[in-house]
Amino acid sequence: MKRRSFVFSLTIGIFFILPVFLLAFKNKKKIKLIQERPNILLIVSEDNGSDLGCYGVKEVKSPNIDKLAENGALLENAFVTYSVCSPSRSTIFTGLYPFQNGQIGLATHGYRMYDNILNTLPVVLKNGGYRTGCLGKIHVNPESAIPFDFRPIKEDNFAKKGLPQYAIEAAKFFNAANDPFFLMVNFPDAHFPLQKQVEGMPAHPLEPEDVDHTLPYVGANSKRLREFTANYYNGMMRLDESVGMLMDSLLASGKLENTLIIYLGDHGAQFSRGKCTNYEAGLRVPMIISWKGHIDPMQRYTPLISSIDLFPTILDAAKIKSTEKIPGISLLPYITETKKEWTRKYVFAAAEGTTPFWYFPKRSVRDERYKLIINLLAGIENPIYEAYEKHQGHFAGGATQDEIDGSSDAFRKAYATWKQPPLYEFYDLLKDPLELNNLADDSKYRKECNHLKKVLFAWRKECADPFLDKIKMRLYSNEVQATNQKYPKNDYMKDPAFSWNYPNYFKK
Repeated sequence: MKRRSFVFSLTIGIFFILPVFLLAFKNKKKIKLIQERPNILLIVSEDNGSDLGCYGVKEVKSPNIDKLAENGALLENAFVTYSVCSPSRSTIFTGLYPFQNGQIGLATHGYRMYDNILNTLPVVLKNGGYRTGCLGKIHVNPESAIPFDFRPIKEDNFAKKGLPQYAIEAAKFFNAANDPFFLMVNFPDAHFPLQKQVEGMPAHPLEPEDVDHTLPYVGANSKRLREFTANYYNGMMRLDESVGMLMDSLLASGKLENTLIIYLGDHGAQFSRGKCTNYEAGLRVPMIISWKGHIDPMQRYTPLISSIDLFPTILDAAKIKSTEKIPGISLLPYITETKKEWTRKYVFAAAEGTTPFWYFPKRSVRDERYKLIINLLAGIENPIYEAYEKHQGHFAGGATQDEIDGSSDAFRKAYATWKQPPLYEFYDLLKDPLELNNLADDSKYRKECNHLKKVLFAWRKECADPFLDKIKMRLYSNEVQATNQKYPKNDYMKDPAFSWNYPNYFKK
């Protein structure tokens, strides 16, 4: 009888106590998971190349970004997939090339992602238990596909006003809860217009006479261009001060220790032969990754990196598996295990022209030494060249024809190639890092050039480039032409009925 009573009591005890133990174990696992998974801070700046102190540019004082580099890995050969804002950012948000996700031009000009692009970065992270936030522009359509939980600053802010507010809002987000977070901070520098100083930032701006040169790839040199260069450098220093305030907020929150920090530019600077091109100055960007205890400090990493690799890197850090097939490679196994060999041999980029009136599609590939560009509308004048040559609005820093004519023979030749590009451009970047001498027809380089042609074609085929399909390219070219004819003053942006049709036939 006593034995039966004991067994009965034990059974009842287990019935009531076991769920408590299981709940405690489950909560312990959850807490451990939260502790193991890092917070993620993604910092993106506008329209700048690697013009920072840590990349060797002595005119730019950037102690805060330099410190990030000292505490982690500086990537010397990082590239974006498109040298314009909306398409470039679409790659960060989706892990896909712009022609794969549909954002092939600027969001302000109506270009948009395909309707089936659902598993964007904030969606995947939110489903994985992360709090998500964004400060600054998203600039991808539809914005409903990029649903951040926290977004108090939404504007582009090209006036560069109120930059300390970014750090203030970030502090609110950092301190709101203890769940792991993902915060993307989009700083407006160094987008045009370029300002010498705004609200006391940078604290010690450069004067035009402090700069005796223009950016190396511009080639042309004049007092006007040197003033733009000085103010571009001032924008970079203002960016650095903004990053410093942001890092102070992260440090004060007590969460710096377990935060993966990634910094990059969204594409190159808006100077001639930079933004809106597939030259190195348009595609090559600064990228720095820091994560205390996981990434050794003082690393300089030389292999080729693409922004297509950011999406899988972030998911890898968050211990989230992608449900979609994506072309990128997580960087974490390589920069946290320095003996592991990086597998990327090529970086690729695409462009359609960003607006209908700048339509000029091209594709490019480069390896460690050589670079190939294919201009799909070879034989006509490049409209982007004309935009820079007129040097108006956001293209104010473009070189005029007189400034080009006053440059060296090598640069005049390079500008002529850019103005009316041939079908192929091929460069030996080891001997010609500024891409001045097109070797596509040089028999000495036929083997290397043909190899990259095959690599580029294979990539386009594997990624289902719609411009490989002659029918789709013709349909799109006709749509662009019809848009330009119907809206000769580009006022389609004011027409609520205007909508691109390409998403309907690109995906078929």
